[in-house]
Amino acid sequence: MPEAKPAAKKAPKGKDAPKEAPAKQAPAESPKEAPPEDQSPTAEEPTGIFLKKPDSVSVETGKDAVILAKVNGKELPGKPTIKWFKGKWQELGSKSGARFAFKESHDSASNVYTVELHIGKVVLGDRGDYRLEVKVKDVCDSCPFNVDVEAPRQDSSGQSLESFKRSGEGKSEDAGELDFSGLLKKREVVEEEKKKKKDDDDLGIPPEIWELLKGAKKSEYEKIAFQYGITDLRGMLKRLKKAKVEVKKSAAFTKKLDPAYQVDRGNKIKLVVEISDPDLPLKWFKNGQEIKPSSKYVFENVGKKRILTINKCTLADDAAYEAAVKDEKCFTELFVKEPPVLIVTPLEDQQVFVGDRVEMSVEVSEEGAQVMWMKDGVELTREDSYKARYRFKKDGKRHILIYSDVAQEDGGRYQVMTNGGQCEAELIVEEKQLEVLQDIADLTVKASEQAVFKCEVSDEKVTGKWYKNGVEVRPSKRITISHVGRFHKLVIDDVRPEDEGDYTFVPDGYALSLSAKLNFLEIKVEYVPKQEPPKIHLDCSGKTSDNSIVVVAGNKLRLDVAITGEPPPTATWLKGDEVFTATEGRTRVEQRPDCSSFVIESAERSDEGRYTIKVTNPVGEDVASIFLRVVDVPDPPEAVRITSVGEDWAILRYLMERKKKGSQRWMKLNFEVFTDTTYESTKMIEGVLYEMRVFAVNAIGVSQPSMNTKPFMPIAPTSAPQHLTVEDVTDTTTTLKWRPPDRIGAGGIDGYLVEYCLEGSEEWVPANKEPVERCGFTVKDLPTGARILFRVVGVNIAGRSEPATLVQPVTIQGDYDIIPIHGSQPNMNPPFTPLEQPKIRLPRHLRQTYIRKVGEALNLVIPFQGKPRPQVVWTKGGAPLDTSRVNVRTSDFDTVFFVRQAARSDSGEYELSVQIENMKDTATIRIRVQKAGPAENVMVKEVWGTNALVEWQPPKDNGNSEITGYFVQKADKKTMEWFNVYEHNRHTSCTVSDLIVGNEYYFRIFSENICGLSDSPGVSKNTAKILKTGITLKPLEYKEHDFRTAPKFLTPLMDRVVVAGYAAALNCAVRGYPKPKVVWMKNKMEIHEDPKFLITNYQGILTLNIRRPSPFDAGTYSCRAFNELGEALAECKLDVRVPQ
Repeated sequence: MPEAKPAAKKAPKGKDAPKEAPAKQAPAESPKEAPPEDQSPTAEEPTGIFLKKPDSVSVETGKDAVILAKVNGKELPGKPTIKWFKGKWQELGSKSGARFAFKESHDSASNVYTVELHIGKVVLGDRGDYRLEVKVKDVCDSCPFNVDVEAPRQDSSGQSLESFKRSGEGKSEDAGELDFSGLLKKREVVEEEKKKKKDDDDLGIPPEIWELLKGAKKSEYEKIAFQYGITDLRGMLKRLKKAKVEVKKSAAFTKKLDPAYQVDRGNKIKLVVEISDPDLPLKWFKNGQEIKPSSKYVFENVGKKRILTINKCTLADDAAYEAAVKDEKCFTELFVKEPPVLIVTPLEDQQVFVGDRVEMSVEVSEEGAQVMWMKDGVELTREDSYKARYRFKKDGKRHILIYSDVAQEDGGRYQVMTNGGQCEAELIVEEKQLEVLQDIADLTVKASEQAVFKCEVSDEKVTGKWYKNGVEVRPSKRITISHVGRFHKLVIDDVRPEDEGDYTFVPDGYALSLSAKLNFLEIKVEYVPKQEPPKIHLDCSGKTSDNSIVVVAGNKLRLDVAITGEPPPTATWLKGDEVFTATEGRTRVEQRPDCSSFVIESAERSDEGRYTIKVTNPVGEDVASIFLRVVDVPDPPEAVRITSVGEDWAILRYLMERKKKGSQRWMKLNFEVFTDTTYESTKMIEGVLYEMRVFAVNAIGVSQPSMNTKPFMPIAPTSAPQHLTVEDVTDTTTTLKWRPPDRIGAGGIDGYLVEYCLEGSEEWVPANKEPVERCGFTVKDLPTGARILFRVVGVNIAGRSEPATLVQPVTIQGDYDIIPIHGSQPNMNPPFTPLEQPKIRLPRHLRQTYIRKVGEALNLVIPFQGKPRPQVVWTKGGAPLDTSRVNVRTSDFDTVFFVRQAARSDSGEYELSVQIENMKDTATIRIRVQKAGPAENVMVKEVWGTNALVEWQPPKDNGNSEITGYFVQKADKKTMEWFNVYEHNRHTSCTVSDLIVGNEYYFRIFSENICGLSDSPGVSKNTAKILKTGITLKPLEYKEHDFRTAPKFLTPLMDRVVVAGYAAALNCAVRGYPKPKVVWMKNKMEIHEDPKFLITNYQGILTLNIRRPSPFDAGTYSCRAFNELGEALAECKLDVRVPQ
């Protein structure tokens, strides 16, 4: 770009040149430079929104420069945002340094904005292209300009003039010839010195940037120059070429960090270096502090690359970073750029009244963004908000300025500024006019009356004062001042003549007053005594026609009788001849001017009677009578007693409540009035003492309870004794035994009574007069040969239980004897054998259907009782059992039914009978042997899309049980791995969905009943092939790649030196396919199962852990990996040192 040269560089002419030199140099010092010669005159003409564009300037090093521009505010919709840039994108702001200053001013008359850029003490690094950008809402314009910086110029005019002199000595100044050769020689020397100085100049670039450039690659020169604002690339390259710096090659880093990185806030960035040796340890530092791995900082190792990823960058991450490998380090700087905060919803103009609540709201593009509020160019801060009446509020992206009670001085122009934009609005606060909705009116009142002045205004918050004849009215006992909403009242009680006057209400803060007059009206009344005979006004509404009144005993009675008469009469109350004069007590008289009251606090039966009231005055008298009737609850019932007691019931007279003896809680037995004098109470607990009481009820209420009954206990007889049997029989006695009753109850059992009866008779003869306690008794003195029935009853306090009777009569006879008779057989009289009724005690699990699976054993043990030994018979469906399959074993007290392997044919109903003579007991056992068979004819009926319809038929063998469902599975033809589709499917068909396109499926069905799933499934005869509509798969012919490789060590074993007593580990990595076998050796001897060594292989990473090594463990360790394609060997030396 051609440099703009100022006009001051033109050579001086004539003798006056030295005098004019300072004036000519003034433009160089002035911040406003003349435009370049090649610039067209129309550059100053206004174009677009610029009235004056910034001029390109040329200044010397160390001096100040000022760039001026003017913007036409008439072309802009609002206040513009001004930004200065160096180069294309480097924005000049507060971070650019103190040498850069910015100034803006606004001429409201001409609506012109003047902007200035001040650069103090210009250096050579400041030269280059600059740009001014003006932006407001949708309008944006920019203008470029150039700043040229030159080295300080020496004023060589004096030296030139000295050289430019006439030749000859001792002559006057006008004599001799001009010495042009000396002037030319001097000029050449000056140009050479200036050229040499310019070459040696460092272009104003700081030394640290030169060091950065010397160590950078040539491809990075332009990036560094752009970052640090260096525009003279040619001079920079010339200086670098002259320096001939040899870049020292790093031994640890093959690629270092870039000099600087930039990232937007909230994004992530990766810092990448390459190291020469992947085993070298690398550490990352931030501002000198080591960085530890976390979710914020992620370390990655990719070959020789080491990557630091910083997630969600914030302003705190704007720092210097370094990567260190041993003693070598490389540095970089990270700049975190905060995105501009844009205004989404700007402020709006508002017009309010004084005292209103005002909310000025603006919405920005980022939550938590910082915004600045300004009023008329003055910043509003939170510190000043306590003195003023405003406060700030943040609601997400919305920022709100709130005035709870706005004042007139709060009006003005408000502005919100962010780093990405600004907006403004006008707040107009007007004085609110007060309207009178109701004026106060003149009043004329009489003495002792009340005067009320009332008015209504439009504002509820307005307060005011009341005045009387110009003097403020103060509240007192007679005067009340109130303010409720929009109403203001002045109330004067007991008006007096001195209250007369003019009353005024003046609202505070308003030039307004409301007035009214109070007139006092004085009336004189002459009193004429009035005479009227007394009269009783008796109101008996709701009472009987003969002035009678009914009151419930215990209630309060108050008879208020209205009386009239003038002068006021005197009232007297009488009951018969008794006069009531007391004014206190249970019975009293209360007198009032127009009423006389007779009060009875708690009415009693004795208060019943006729009462008379007599009123008299000088004019006459009047009499009235009232009959008072007192009703009360009845007396409690008498003679309440228990007439009968059962197990949980008792019959009472007038029974209404009961409770347990000793308890305080009474329980109501009936909720409706019981009219009978006998009541049966039930649901009592046997063995518990109870008490009862009765209430009498009439129309008035409930009487007091009666006296409690005597305590009584519900008791019932026991149940019948059990298992009555004959133990022994002689010719005159019979011994019986039995078991206690199942239910004895709270009354216990006192003993047992035994009775007998001859066969054919109905008379039972007691065998014992006193109850026996034990469960056995011998009945004596029985007639020999008689057949007798016996029974036993239990006895307790409640009486006799139900009897337990023998089923058959007993024949009374003795033991048999063998008596030989001449010529005849011995006479055998068999002894009596006691009979016990046969009974089968069927186990609980056999009382319902006994279910077993096919192949399981059937082993049923059924106990029974009976004497003598009963005959046991098993049948199935009325037929004998098949002894080839069923084994039956019977003892004196049980029978065993056993089948080694159950079959379907073993199902059915089995009958067991136990018989002694003509006594018999039977039981039925139901056995079900079941196992469902597989489903049949499984077929894929239809395939559409990714769905398939599968149907099948029920199994032929349902396992003697109803089929409860089917279990459906599917399998891909390639893998034949079965997966569940449906469980407990009740139908013989199902639709399988979500099948994968391109696969072919088989289906299988298990039957299920109460015993479980069938042993084998029914498999579909055909398959379901899921095809993609309209596409035919054409398999490509290709040769499969051979992935087999011989073992190869990716990471070899490294020589190690360890300390004795501390665990050591040798690591290496091997690759190979098929997976190689690994053998570890020490000194070429294979390491077998030695507890000192632990060998691991995790995905090709081989580790040999040595537990607490000793000097004996030192040596050469090798790892050998081999497969069918070859082998590989890795070795290392291990040295174990003993600490000194």
